[in-house]
Amino acid sequence: MKRNIDNLKKSKKPWPTKDAMEQVYEKQLWGTNATLFYSGEGSHSFEIVQPYITYLKTFLTSFEKPIVVCDLGCGDFNVGKQLVSFTKKYIAVDIVNVLIAHNKVTFQKENLTFQCLDIAVDQLPDGDCALVRQVLQHLSNAEILNILEKLKNYRYVVLTEHVPEGDFIPNVDIISGQGTRLKKHSGINLKQAPFNLIVKEEKEVLSVIVGEGKGKIVTKLYSMF
Repeated sequence: MKRNIDNLKKSKKPWPTKDAMEQVYEKQLWGTNATLFYSGEGSHSFEIVQPYITYLKTFLTSFEKPIVVCDLGCGDFNVGKQLVSFTKKYIAVDIVNVLIAHNKVTFQKENLTFQCLDIAVDQLPDGDCALVRQVLQHLSNAEILNILEKLKNYRYVVLTEHVPEGDFIPNVDIISGQGTRLKKHSGINLKQAPFNLIVKEEKEVLSVIVGEGKGKIVTKLYSMF
């Protein structure tokens, strides 16, 4: 099994993720609004975003002292900007240089920093909790395997994924880009092969139906150790 996973990691390099995501914003493939950068309905639809914000506020304020949060795939920061004040430190990460440069100018708080990183390749910032919101759904299985190794360094991971309703084939591989596994009637399930993630506890905390035949947005809380 380990040999198969190692081969999977090696077979997909070099990954096209950075170029693909830069193109998403350059060509506005996820839509447009009044701002220069737009991360799509998943970051702006009230029905999707508000339950997530409500849950994260409750979760982040449940600790005796504020914790350090790493937002891995922060996008246009329409969601993250609503969470910063509930953390000791908020580190927002994305792979697109111009997006991060824009966010640094647009969103400024004493406890907020932005970093441009490829989370499948680069070392991740230290923190207590990682937020990974609708990121893995766009990535190849090889990249996800690399990311999971690093997520084990966080105490908590809050993972959000767009998946089909009902039964689906987990973890069908894709080429990284703007699309997801939905067209293949697939979605991410970290407990299934080839990921087989072992955690202390897994808890589904949110499930929002996107629309008839359009799947659902599921958020899970993982206690890593």
